[in-house]
Amino acid sequence: MGRKVSIVGAGPSGLLACKYALSKGHHPLVFNSQGTLGGVWTQTVETTKLQTPKPLYQFSDFPWPSSVETVFPDHNQVLDYLHAYANQFDLIKHIRFNTKVLSIKYEGSISDEEVQSWALWGGNGDPFGNKGKWVVTLQDLLNHSTEEVEVDFAILCVGRFSGVPNIPEFPKGKGPEAFQGKVMHAMDYAALDFQSGKDLIKGKRVTVVGFQKFALDIAMECCIANGVENPCTVICRTPQWNVPDYFPHGVPLAYLYLNRFAELLLHKPGEGPLLALLAFIVSPVRWGISKFVESDIKKRHRLEKFGMVPEHSFIQQMNSCLVSTVPEGFYDEAEKGSILLKRPKSWSFCKEGVVLDDKYPSEPPMKSDLVILATGFKGDEKLRHIFASPMFQHHIMGSSDTIVPLQRFGCIQPRIPQLAVIGFSESLANLYTSEMTCRWLFELLDEKFKLPSIGKMEKDIQKWDELFKTYSKKYYRRSCIGALHIWHNDQLCKDMGWNPKRKKGFWAQLFEPYGPPDYAQP
Repeated sequence: MGRKVSIVGAGPSGLLACKYALSKGHHPLVFNSQGTLGGVWTQTVETTKLQTPKPLYQFSDFPWPSSVETVFPDHNQVLDYLHAYANQFDLIKHIRFNTKVLSIKYEGSISDEEVQSWALWGGNGDPFGNKGKWVVTLQDLLNHSTEEVEVDFAILCVGRFSGVPNIPEFPKGKGPEAFQGKVMHAMDYAALDFQSGKDLIKGKRVTVVGFQKFALDIAMECCIANGVENPCTVICRTPQWNVPDYFPHGVPLAYLYLNRFAELLLHKPGEGPLLALLAFIVSPVRWGISKFVESDIKKRHRLEKFGMVPEHSFIQQMNSCLVSTVPEGFYDEAEKGSILLKRPKSWSFCKEGVVLDDKYPSEPPMKSDLVILATGFKGDEKLRHIFASPMFQHHIMGSSDTIVPLQRFGCIQPRIPQLAVIGFSESLANLYTSEMTCRWLFELLDEKFKLPSIGKMEKDIQKWDELFKTYSKKYYRRSCIGALHIWHNDQLCKDMGWNPKRKKGFWAQLFEPYGPPDYAQP
C-alpha cells in the first residue's frame, strides 16, 4: 500500500520526487510557497540563461524539444521545459501552490538519548520506521490560514539558492546604514518584474557586489540600461574561472572532465589502493588539463588586462561547483567602460557609496545610487530552520568544520528518520544529480536494498568531507560532486543493483562523457 509522502518545493527536484513517488505507488503531497512551479527559475533576471549545456541539463526520460536549438536555453525556455515535464507525468494536480511549510515536526516515541543510541537508520533500518510520523505545519499564503498534515515520509527539495540571503557583515558605521542610497540583495532584485527592474536601474550609478552568475547577469542588465554614461561597477574580491563556453581551445569540456578517465585523475571516497596510487601518479595530467582550460579562459576574456586572473586553479573551481558561464559580450563592455571591474581586498559603505580597501577619505569612494549584493545564499540555514526540533536542527547542520552530513552525498541524514533531502548538493548539472538521487531514494523506500549501519554511513560522510577539504580548500563546505559525477552515480547504481557501466566497449567506457540519457534505464 502506498504511503503519504510530503515534498517541500516544486522546483526541478520537487517535480522529480513527485514523479518517482507516483511511479512506486505512493501518494505525494507537494507544497510550494510560490504560485507556480519552477523553483529558482521563477525569479530570475531577464537576460538569464542556463549555464549548463542543454544535453547535461535534462531529464533522463524526457529530452528537450527539437524547437529549442540553442545550447544554453533562456529562463523562459527552461520554465517551459519544466512545465512540459510536469504535464507529461501529470504532476500538477499533486502540487498545492501558495502553501508555505512553516515547520516539520517528528511526532513519535523517541527521545534524544534513543536517537544517539541508534545503530540503524530510524532505529530499525526500515525507511518508514515504526517510531512515528512527520507533522507538517502549513500556511495558506492567500488566506493566511494554517493547518497540519501528517505524513509517513518527508522529502525536502528546498534548494540552496533562494530564501535566506547571505548578507556581508561590516564594522559599526560602515554597513548599509551609512549609505544614503539604496541597498538590496540580488534575490530581491530578481523578484521584481522585468520592467520594474529596468526602471530601478535606469539612469543610476549601480554597484554590483559578487562575481558569480547572478552578479554577472545583473551587471549586464545595468550595462544595457545605462551604457558608458553610468557604468556599472562590479566589486569582486575573488576572481573566478568563469567560462565563455564549454569548448576550451575548441575541445568539449565534457571530454576533459565528465568521463571515467578524468575521474581516474582524482582521489575518490572509498577508492582502493590501486586507484589511489593511479591518481597520485597521473596528478601532473590533472594539473596540465587545468592549465589548458585556464589558458583559454585567460586569453578569451583578457583576464590579465583587467587584473582578474584567479589565484586558484580551475580544477579547484570544478570541485567547488563554481563554474559558470559569462554573459556574451561582458568583457567587451568592460573594455568599453560600461562595466568597471574592481578587485579590492575589502570594501564597506560610506554616505556617497562604496569604500574600497578602507582608503576613504584619503581616496574618494565609488559613488553609487544603488548597491546590489549578489553575495549568495545561506542554504544550510534554510534547511535547518524547517525543523521544529533543535535536535534535528543540530543533526542536519553538523559541525562548523564539516559539510552538511548527508549519506550518498546529499540525501539521507543517518540520525533523522523517515526523511530525505534532494537537490541540496551541487554539481555541474543539478537536475541530473537530483534525478539519480531520487531514483536511489525510491528504490530504498521500495526496500530494494538496505542502508548500512549509522556508523558506516557516518564514516562514508567523513570520507567525502575529507575529499572536500583536499580539493575545495577555501570553498570548503560547498557540497559538490562537480568532478566526480560518475563515481557518485556508480555508488548509487551499485546500491540499486544496476550495472554502473553504462557504455558499450572499453574505450567508450573510459573516454565518452556520461550524461542523463545514459541512466534512462536501470
